[in-house]
Amino acid sequence: MIKAIFFDIDGTLVSFNTHRIPQSAIDAISMAKAKGVRIYISTGRPLSLINNLDEIKHLIDGYITANGALCFSDGKIISCTPIPKEDVLTVLRFSDDMKFPCMVVGEKDLTMYNSDERTDRIFRQMLNVHNLKEDNDVEQILRQRILQLTPVISEPEELQIMPRLTGCVSCRWYPEFADITATNANKGNGFLDIISHEGIPVEDTMAFGDGGNDVSIIERAGIGVAMGNANQILKDVADLVTSSVDEDGVYNAMKKFVL
Repeated sequence: MIKAIFFDIDGTLVSFNTHRIPQSAIDAISMAKAKGVRIYISTGRPLSLINNLDEIKHLIDGYITANGALCFSDGKIISCTPIPKEDVLTVLRFSDDMKFPCMVVGEKDLTMYNSDERTDRIFRQMLNVHNLKEDNDVEQILRQRILQLTPVISEPEELQIMPRLTGCVSCRWYPEFADITATNANKGNGFLDIISHEGIPVEDTMAFGDGGNDVSIIERAGIGVAMGNANQILKDVADLVTSSVDEDGVYNAMKKFVL
C-alpha cells in the first residue's frame, strides 16, 4: 500500500509548455491525500524558486529541494548538505574566467552571479522563474551555507570544471546547465532521510521524475515512475514508464497504483 509519493516538478508535475500542473494531476494528488497518502516534492529548485505549485501547495507534507541538499518535512529541516566552501570559490573563479552565469543558492537566499542574456532566456522564458535576485551581493550569500551551484555551461565545460572540485557531483535535467551539489546531496539520499524520519517503509513509496537528477530517487523508491517525456537513462531504471506530463502521465500511473 502506497503511503508516500514524491514528485519532481519541471517536466513531471508542471508542463514545460503551459507552466502549469494538469488538472488530472491535481485531482489525482487530491484523491491520494484524502486516502492518507503523504505528498512530497522532489526538485532541483531551491525553495524560493518554487513558484508553480499553488494548486497543490496545501496538500504538500515536505520537500526535497536543491537536488537533495536541503530536505524538510512538516516545516522541520530533516537534512542539510552544503558544498565545501573551497569548491564554491573554485566554481565562481571559473565563472569569472569563462564568462558564464551561475546561480548561487544559499541556505536562506540566492543570487545569479555574472548574469547575462542566457539567464533571461533559460530561467525566465523557459522555466518561468523570475525571482533570480541578480542584485544580491554574492559576498552576502557566501556567508550562508551554499546548497547548490547552477552554472550555465556545456557538457565539455562541465567535464573541465568538475575534476577541480573535491567534494561535489553534478547532474543535468536540461541541456544548457548543470546543478552542482555536495557529493552526498542527491534526491535519492534526501528521499531516504525523509522516509527514515517518518518511519515509512521503502516498499510503500512511489516517486515520479523525468530528468537525470531523478535517477537516484527513481532507483530507490518502491515504485519508480518515469514520465513519457523522460530521458532514456531514467526510463531504463524506472519500474514504470507512464505517459508524458501533457498526456496525464501522473494521473495514469496513480490510477494504476494508488487510486
